Amino acid sequence: MTQLHFVAIGGTMRAYSSTERALRKALAIAEERGARTTLLAGADIDFPSYAPDNPDRPDAARRYVDILRSADAVIIGSPGYHGAISGFVKNALDYVEDMSRDERCYFDGLPVGCVATAAGWQAAVATLQQLRVITHALRGWPTPLGIAINTIGGEGDPIDNAPIPDQLGMMVDQLFSFCRRPAL
Repeated sequence: MTQLHFVAIGGTMRAYSSTERALRKALAIAEERGARTTLLAGADIDFPSYAPDNPDRPDAARRYVDILRSADAVIIGSPGYHGAISGFVKNALDYVEDMSRDERCYFDGLPVGCVATAAGWQAAVATLQQLRVITHALRGWPTPLGIAINTIGGEGDPIDNAPIPDQLGMMVDQLFSFCRRPAL
């Protein structure tokens, strides 16, 4: 089997945000298990508002879509802002529309891990649910385990605290398992 390519998208414009750290940790686990990985976060997905009727795309947006076209699995991470997915991540996901006429439309048939971070459980869980719904709309298969991370309370970095590293590992294992299944 060829080396699988896992692509993580999301985060914020703040370098090393909790969402970006969670995505980095998930990709590090995927690399340990043999995948090639690409992180698209922060400036990598800082695009103008998606305009479907305007075919002109910034070079960064074309690169982003090309990388997604090569993905065997995707991990989407978003902070929860006021109980919802961030506009920043949603705009990046809107650019997936540029894959609508591809042989593999959108994320058709791809496993997708979903990770949401927020300063409280309400926004983390609501954002995770929205990521799963968006994944379905993009024809992807959300992993059975989605991860909601409450970034307040507790000691130290919540991304490094139990049970988050183990949960990220389980989610990555589910991505690998799905990738290795025979085609439907």
